[in-house]
Order: sequence, then C-alpha cells, then structure tokens
Amino acid sequence: MDGFLHDLSWVLPLRSETATHIANAFTSFGYAPFFIAVLPVIYWLIDKNAGTRVALVVIFTGVTNGLLKDIFDDPRPPGEIFAIDHRVDKSYGFPSGHAQVAFAMWLWIAAELKQRWFWPVAIFIALGVSLSRIYLGVHDVEDILGGAAIGIASLALLRWFFSPAFDGWRALNPFVQLAAIAAFCALLWFTWPEPGGPGTKFAVSGMLLGWWSGVLLEQRAIHYRRHENWIIAIAAAAAGLAVIFLALPQLEPALMSAGLEKVWARTIQYFVVALFVTAIAPRLFQTVGAARREPA
Repeated sequence: MDGFLHDLSWVLPLRSETATHIANAFTSFGYAPFFIAVLPVIYWLIDKNAGTRVALVVIFTGVTNGLLKDIFDDPRPPGEIFAIDHRVDKSYGFPSGHAQVAFAMWLWIAAELKQRWFWPVAIFIALGVSLSRIYLGVHDVEDILGGAAIGIASLALLRWFFSPAFDGWRALNPFVQLAAIAAFCALLWFTWPEPGGPGTKFAVSGMLLGWWSGVLLEQRAIHYRRHENWIIAIAAAAAGLAVIFLALPQLEPALMSAGLEKVWARTIQYFVVALFVTAIAPRLFQTVGAARREPA
C-alpha cells in the first residue's frame, strides 16, 4: 500500500499523447488563469453574491493549502523521472492544491446550484483535476487523497462562515472588517511556518483584501445588476476579461521595475484584480450602459 501511495512507476505505461492532452486540460482547471477567468464570469453574469462565496472558497482553500504544504514539508515525486507538467513551482506535495481546491470549489458550486444533475458533473471535474496531477507526475496518490479530503472537510467550516452565525461580522463597520482582514494577513505573514514567510503565496491575501474591499464598496455605492440583454452583458464581461488578462498582468513587472519585491508586487496585483472584478468593472459597466443599478 505504501508503494502505491508514493511510487508513480505504474503511471508511466498509461501515458499517451491523447491522454496527456486530456490531463493537461483537466489540470488547467487548477491554475490561477482559470480562477481569474471564472470568478469574474460568475460575479458579473450569474450572481455577484454567489461569485463572492465561490471566490472566498477558492481563497480560503488556497491559503490553507499553502500553509499545510509548508507545515508537512512533503516533497513531490522526483520531477526528473515523472513530471511532465513543468508549471509547478518549488512548493511541497502534500496536500495537493489542485485536488483540495477542485473538490472544495466544484462541490460548493453544486450546492449553490441546487440541481441534482450537476453533482455528477462537479464530482467528475474534481476527480479529473485530481487524477491529472498523478498522471502528470507532480503529485503522488497520498497527496491527492489528502487534498481531496481536506477540501471536502473544509466545506463544513465555510458553510458555517456563510451562515447567520456570522451576521455579526457582516454588520460590522466596513473599516473594522478591512482592518480585521489586514490584521489576519499580517498574522499569517509573521507566523508562517516556513523560514522566510510564505513568499509569493502571500499574494492570495491581496486577493482577499481586494475582493472584500470591492464587495463593501459595491454594496454601498454601486449596487450592480447585470444588463437584461445577454449580448450586452456578455460583451461587457468579455471586455472586462480582456482588461484582466491583457492590462493588469503588466502591474507586477512594473512594480518590480520600480524596486518592489516580487511578493509585494504580486500581492498588489492580486489586490487590484480582485477590486477590479468586484467594484471597478461593475461601475464602468454601469457608466457605459452595459449594466444596471439595483432598485432601491
């Protein structure tokens, strides 16, 4: 059993050109560009409140996964032997972030939709993302099982956070909420178990602060509602995504050129991206007539 959990030799004979293309397609659902694309689409076109809940699920799972990796310090499978996905960084293996986020996110979306037919779809995608990591040689079976189990278990905690038990938090003054989030981020930085802190993983905290700042601003001043004409709404979303993928990525290298360290440049970039999704783009959409304002 221990060999099966940690040795990927059995994967090598299963590889083929077609299977590799399929695995790469599934594994792309666990990388940042996918989340940066799908979260705005949910927020702008489907339901902004559901989009915020899904975003917080992804952010919470991303932070806890980075923290757990640096606690367990479990190495990935030998890359020179097994890895055919060269997009992984130097992070540890256990638990798999792809598996953890996939199970947490897709099962949460299934619960949001309340449609029986979507549960098999959600499980299929989560399994596909998870198994792709084994096939691509960047995680062993133990990494995947641990990530999936932690992702599923975290849903209970997240459900509690979104319940009326936290109405007191939501009623707090916005500046108090943002100060509490900033204090949490600072605590995360100074208590991180890995020497030198979390590194660029800390950028996820920028997304948290930016997303919640935008949500508070939207609730008080913007009151975004999607345009009833789907063609106009989709065109606005496409323009917003173009800004996210073409313009905003220039922010990190520009800040680094100005002398800022990479971790802080990326944190600021993630903050701006999240703020753009939740507040700036909705206000721009309203200004050009591509979105409406909710009735008072």
